[in-house]
Amino acid sequence: MKKFIILFCLIIVSFPFYAQDMNVQVNKKTFNAKGDNGFKEAWKALQAAESLWEQGQAYFTQALEKYVEAARYNNDYPELNYKIGVCYMESATKAKALDYFLKAFNVNKQVASDIYYQMGRGYHLNADFDKAIEFYNNFKASLTPNEFQKFNTLVQKRIDECNNGKALKTIKERVFIDNMGPAVNSSFPDYSPLISTDESMMIFTSRRPSPDSKQVADDGMPFEDIYISYNENGKWKMADNIGKPLNTEDHDATIGLAPDGSELFIYKAENMGDLYVSKLKGTEWSKPKSVKSVNSKYHETCASFSFSGSTIYYVSDRDKDDFGSKSFGGKDIYFAEKDKDGEWGKVKNMGSRINTPYDEEAVFMHPDGKTLYFSSRGHKTMGDYDIFKSTLDDNGQWTEPQNIGYPINTPDDDRFFVISGSGKHGYYATAKEGGHGYHDIYMITFLGPEKPLVLSNEDNLLASQLNPVKEMVVEKAVEIKTMRLTVLKGVIKDGFSNEPVEATIKIVDNVKNVEVFTSTSNSKTGRFLVSLPSGRNYGITVEAKDYLFHSENFDLAEAKDYKEIEKEIKLSKMNKDVKIVLRNVFFDYGKATLKSESFGELDRLMQLLKDFPKLKIEISGHTDNRGGKNINKPLSENRAKAVVDYLVKNGIAADRLTFAGYADEQPVADNKTEDGRQMNRRVEFKVTSTQ
Repeated sequence: MKKFIILFCLIIVSFPFYAQDMNVQVNKKTFNAKGDNGFKEAWKALQAAESLWEQGQAYFTQALEKYVEAARYNNDYPELNYKIGVCYMESATKAKALDYFLKAFNVNKQVASDIYYQMGRGYHLNADFDKAIEFYNNFKASLTPNEFQKFNTLVQKRIDECNNGKALKTIKERVFIDNMGPAVNSSFPDYSPLISTDESMMIFTSRRPSPDSKQVADDGMPFEDIYISYNENGKWKMADNIGKPLNTEDHDATIGLAPDGSELFIYKAENMGDLYVSKLKGTEWSKPKSVKSVNSKYHETCASFSFSGSTIYYVSDRDKDDFGSKSFGGKDIYFAEKDKDGEWGKVKNMGSRINTPYDEEAVFMHPDGKTLYFSSRGHKTMGDYDIFKSTLDDNGQWTEPQNIGYPINTPDDDRFFVISGSGKHGYYATAKEGGHGYHDIYMITFLGPEKPLVLSNEDNLLASQLNPVKEMVVEKAVEIKTMRLTVLKGVIKDGFSNEPVEATIKIVDNVKNVEVFTSTSNSKTGRFLVSLPSGRNYGITVEAKDYLFHSENFDLAEAKDYKEIEKEIKLSKMNKDVKIVLRNVFFDYGKATLKSESFGELDRLMQLLKDFPKLKIEISGHTDNRGGKNINKPLSENRAKAVVDYLVKNGIAADRLTFAGYADEQPVADNKTEDGRQMNRRVEFKVTSTQ
């Protein structure tokens, strides 16, 4: 296959264990035992299948169709059923293999040297774990001493996976798993879904026919292309081919998306497999560029951004990281951080808590900045790749990865899982009965814990015997635990014309006075989305050329659950009498002493005054209506003076600044509510002159 290392191949190739018995042959004479007129066509199909079989595993899925065609003539032939089973094991519907292995085994228990192992795999994939263990043990017993030494560890791992599966099935997760339907899925493979934090957009990979794709010589399907779908009022719209420059005549596959949907990681089958990145400018995606500082001569497959875009997590089979630490085996998860010039720094292995001697794959960092999802063949998997979750604790250490459970995870490969900002919906691709064909994309809805029953006391028990209730009484609904994250989204506009504005959005940790990250609103629509993990006091500044800046404050407690806030932000030009609220200026309660969290905001105001040396402003203090005038008037004035004093101390000429205290005389909200009173307690500046 041209450039065989493509993403879809990563999904369907099974865990390597035992070379299928290539010596299993279909005898022409015995196969023709029925002697009817169908033999000639059946034998022709069989010969075509055998030719593909001899070329190896990569061709088994193509051989399957021909073998099945031959089996219509003689469906009891054990060697043929064995080969059909083996071919199904390399398909998207591996569980179907068991029926054919059973047919072969029931006729001839010696049909192939690995039949006991294949029977174990068949039962394993159908989640009949006890039967699978029985056949795995029978297979071990059939091995010669040399074979036992070579294969025992791997077979024992399969047995361990079955025991893990038995334990996981006893604690079935409360979820709905729904096919996303024909708007997203096709009769061709669809996989590797990526979503924006608010679930408004999905980008995924498909091998359906498209203008940019052409036939792949070996498997007869089009090359991978990238597709996009939008969520409107909870309904996913018909997916469209995303077009050039993202899609080419070669393989182009999705592997990672920035939380706001503005940067996309792409996999290209170049240099053994490399990562590329494209940025959304308005409605156009830029030409993908190689992530050179991360790519190596090895195979890089998947990547994910941190919520701030300052860290990349990715998968590689490189032998060591840039610090000399060796790989733990197979594919590991690595990370790198951006330096001050915006380039990715040295690559570091995530360590033994995350990585195992087996393959890790499909990494996804949640926008909360603390929860890492990935797939692994190690840890406590119930078979092949399972999806795991690890969280970053208060000491900066990753917790022991936890299997996210059955039925999300199955005995087959489960990968390319992403989850919404709220944590209520997950998305992944898998092959299930009743799908549209091959792998489809499914949405997982997490239901949370069951509602506990009300415990009845003795009086209730006596009453129920005399007058039985007609339905079960339950407690109030259990709240579904969500991610600790606030999503701020909306649109930035010109305050006069209402036209969209491309603006820079800076997020600052007010306590540390450190810029956390920078984002940009869309140049065509003005839309933006920023993710704010709980546990910080954030100052948010919106800046655009020829406009005064706009600020917001979000002081998010550590326990703050998921919330979406939508804002329309209108920027003002630098005109006389324009007022701007300084939302990140803070004082101690009842005092005029500036808190250190205010310095970032005041430094931005100071820079504005330096950039426009003719600008003159009035700083004003305001209070709510609680307390008397004799307290609020001097308090508001002293707070305004404190801001002026800070600016003068840092080099702004005093004759450019005036101050005033207005107490509760200029409210901007209703003082009857706490939210309204909080909005009224503010410091703002007014442009008094631009000349």
